Amino acid sequence: MIRARHKHSIFAAQLALICALLAVSAAAQMNNGIMSPPANTRPPKLENVGIEQHLDTQIPPDLVFRDDAGQTVKLGDYFGRKPLILNLVYYNCTMLCGEALAGLASAMRLIKFDVGNEFDVVTVSFDPRETPDVAAAKKKDFVGRYGRPGAAAGWHFLTGPPESVNTLTKAVGFQYQYDPKMNQFAHATAIMVLTPQGRISRYFYGVEFPPKDLRMGLVEASRGKIGNAVDAVLLYCYHYDPETGKYGAIVGNILRLAAAATVLILGVFLFILWRLERSLPKRPINDAARTT
Repeated sequence: MIRARHKHSIFAAQLALICALLAVSAAAQMNNGIMSPPANTRPPKLENVGIEQHLDTQIPPDLVFRDDAGQTVKLGDYFGRKPLILNLVYYNCTMLCGEALAGLASAMRLIKFDVGNEFDVVTVSFDPRETPDVAAAKKKDFVGRYGRPGAAAGWHFLTGPPESVNTLTKAVGFQYQYDPKMNQFAHATAIMVLTPQGRISRYFYGVEFPPKDLRMGLVEASRGKIGNAVDAVLLYCYHYDPETGKYGAIVGNILRLAAAATVLILGVFLFILWRLERSLPKRPINDAARTT
């Protein structure tokens, strides 16, 4: 009976924490979409939880971590080749982190770009107690869910010491706090899209990520090195709004594009009529007069 009550109390505490984190997200949407409302408006015990956008900030390339194989790496080892997705989780999380990783894997399956080819993913644990073995198990799970060949070489799961974790979380504006009673971290969720040089280009919040936004974010971060002409048109018609962390239509650009398309179609139509008129045989004026 005591064990049952203890389990119920833990479940109730976890449910309360989830609701509180959702309240942080809701407050963020009311606070211009940035997931860091003022501390005095956040739920109790979540005063230090949120995500502040640090767009165009350079991720420190010299931060040292260990990859899922136990090798020492620097974040800069992943820079310089292609755009990246960076997300911060902790692997023993029983709540949001698994949902965020599942949402990311699902969104990546719905775009044509391949992890390890057009872009890489770097997943970093912000719990310095976690080990490469835990990272390797998590990698096996989610690379398997993603299910595309070559993904293991492009999706990196890292762990690291407190100094590296603290510097990285501050650089990206990721705020979290540890609850010793529950032995869990309170945190919000987001992914960051980085340029190949490791600068923060875009934030996408939550545990589900629209594939259209993710694709456009990667194309934009790559400075046009990936994607096609359709992506270029979409980026002209849609603009990233940092206040919501989403892409929205630019009505003026869409109208200008529609007007240009209309002029082009009319021009082609008039050109065809002109060519048809020139190709028709002309009757002499005298012959036309005799028939009257």
